[in-house]
Amino acid sequence: MQDLQPIPVAPTGATPAQTEQKLRAQAVQLEAAFLSEMLKCAEVGRPMDSFGGGIGEEQFASFLRDAYSEKMAEKGGIGLAESIFHALTKGQGHV
Repeated sequence: MQDLQPIPVAPTGATPAQTEQKLRAQAVQLEAAFLSEMLKCAEVGRPMDSFGGGIGEEQFASFLRDAYSEKMAEKGGIGLAESIFHALTKGQGHV
C-alpha cells in the first residue's frame, strides 16, 4: 500500500505565509457560515410579533445573521476556525 501524501493547498510559487493566511481566512469563513446557521436555529433576526417590519424584515433577516456571524468569527468566534485551520495545515508542515 502506498503512503498517502498531502495535496498541496497553495499554487506553485506561493510562500508558506501566503498559504497560511489564505487557509486561515477560509477557516474563518467556514466558522462564520456555521455560526450563521446556529443563529438561524436560535431565531436571531426573527421579526417581532408587534411592530414588525413585515415581509421586508423577514427577507433581510439572513443578511443580519450573516453580518453578526462574520463579526463573531473575525473576533475569535467559538474557536472553530482555529480547529479547522489546524486540521487543514496538519500535513502541510505549517503547524
